[in-house]
Amino acid sequence: MSVTEIDVLGEWQDSQNSRESQASRPLRPAVPSPARRAASAVLREAVPTGPGGQAVRLDGLSKSFGERQVLHGIDLRVGAGEFVAVIGRSGCGKSTLLRLLAGLDAPSAGRLEAGDAADLRFMFQDARLLPWARVLDNVALGLDGPQARDQALEALAQVGLADRALEWPARLSGGQRQRVALARALVHAPRLLLLDEPLGALDALTRIDMQRLIETLWARHRFTALLVTHDVAEAVALADRVLLIEDGRLALDLRIDLPRPRRRDAAFAALEQQLLDRVLKTPGQETHDPTPRVPLAVPAPMLRWAV
Repeated sequence: MSVTEIDVLGEWQDSQNSRESQASRPLRPAVPSPARRAASAVLREAVPTGPGGQAVRLDGLSKSFGERQVLHGIDLRVGAGEFVAVIGRSGCGKSTLLRLLAGLDAPSAGRLEAGDAADLRFMFQDARLLPWARVLDNVALGLDGPQARDQALEALAQVGLADRALEWPARLSGGQRQRVALARALVHAPRLLLLDEPLGALDALTRIDMQRLIETLWARHRFTALLVTHDVAEAVALADRVLLIEDGRLALDLRIDLPRPRRRDAAFAALEQQLLDRVLKTPGQETHDPTPRVPLAVPAPMLRWAV
């Protein structure tokens, strides 16, 4: 065992001494009802926007790869602290938009303002953890100073994984690895968090847990969030606004005025159906039936995503 591992283990053991007398109790239930109540309280007390977020502005943003134009003249304003979801068919340009915001690609035309690169973090569908580094070291990656480990451990505590700090990534489930990736992003206190389908590979129950966790942490830290997802229900559950990109153009900007935390009731189902109808409509097709469709009965919540 290296000196670094001994130091980390010593610090971790000190923090666990108070738990030794409770070894017979489970460390953390899968979905603890007190955590749900705490999350609801945080969300109810949160204000719509916060000064910690980074405003985003796009003017005529376009992107081409060779002769293929992926984005066409996108104009967009995102307020500081807003949570915006981006939906659309595969290949419409959603992920390209996030890559432009992150500075991973350069726009072909137009103007983009998204703050400094140091204030931005990107979460991918794959957690992208270093397999040769323990969980704590993965979260502390890029941190400097004597408080780096403490900051990393605090970030792990926020995502419910402080007790797995000394594990190897290979010993974690897919949902736990994504929690570590989220902690790694939060430890840098980002003003803008970009999420490119980070929950797409998770099972349905783990996905719902992660949605609640992301919403709770967003309400607490007030960063600006842009989430790309194929799951329309996920977009309605998390976002202040849902954007639809269609053939590289911004086709819809729908504000979600449901109170938080979101309940999957008739109003939720109606918004989800409205978005699904719009996404599945062939571009250029008009809807001739002016009668709004309201569900007569609300089915059990369902998650929809593209494979």
